[in-house]
Amino acid sequence: MSDRPTILYALLSAALFGLSTPAAKFLLGTIDPGVLVGIFYCGAGIGTALLRRVRPKDFLYSENKLQREDIPWLAGAVLSGGVVGPLLLFLGLRLTDAATASLLLALETVATGLIAWIIFRERFNARVAFGMVLLLAGSVTLAWSGTPTIDNFLGPLAVTGACIAWGIDNNLTRKVSHANPLQIVQIKGLVAGPVNLALELSTGGSLPQPTPAVIALLVGFVGYGVSIAFFVLALRKLGSARTGAYFGIAPFVGASAAVIVLGDPVTAQLVVAGCLIGAGVWLYATEPMRE
Repeated sequence: MSDRPTILYALLSAALFGLSTPAAKFLLGTIDPGVLVGIFYCGAGIGTALLRRVRPKDFLYSENKLQREDIPWLAGAVLSGGVVGPLLLFLGLRLTDAATASLLLALETVATGLIAWIIFRERFNARVAFGMVLLLAGSVTLAWSGTPTIDNFLGPLAVTGACIAWGIDNNLTRKVSHANPLQIVQIKGLVAGPVNLALELSTGGSLPQPTPAVIALLVGFVGYGVSIAFFVLALRKLGSARTGAYFGIAPFVGASAAVIVLGDPVTAQLVVAGCLIGAGVWLYATEPMRE
């Protein structure tokens, strides 16, 4: 696999996931957060299971299947990225506008990079370190609200927690990225989806009406299922830190969609934060690859 299609996989993954954030914000008006998490992952799992049966042989194809030694890595990824991360994001979306939450998701790049460098010993240098500082500065700018209150603090905090959970997920998924990406997503979806639904329904949540449920299933298939499959393909060659860097465009896609479709306001705070985060992503993504 050459570098160019690998980078394209990472960018496609980011774009699809970025669009799912304002979609989730819209659906939260009619679906409880935990139920929405479950439906999104059920859509990802069911959709990729069907795709494995009907896809052309060369579409997201890999002969390699998951092995027994891959199970602990995948289980950790499902727990952190399939249960904890989305639930924290959707809780944060209830207290934060979609554009701000989308840009705050740039912290996932920071979390992924730190875990990759400190724990998994991926390469690290001053350029990407400065990029990380800019990402953090942009995220702090977004989260700053003048006089702190519980409500305007908990929303960004929950989104930040989601980013850390997904940073863990990205690095754990890297350990199994040799396997068929559709198989990985199918297992993630068919485990995380029912678990989230069961947890929410057991604590008083309710199932939505058919129309928003079907929309959520489709968003889950595209924004989580296909997106994660592309992300796994990128992980194989780029590694966790660099794939996470290219994935940094997801916040911009989500924020732009939130402004255009949901009518979120374009504030000076949002613009400044976007510039800082954009510069940080650019430093990350344009760092020359070293084999």
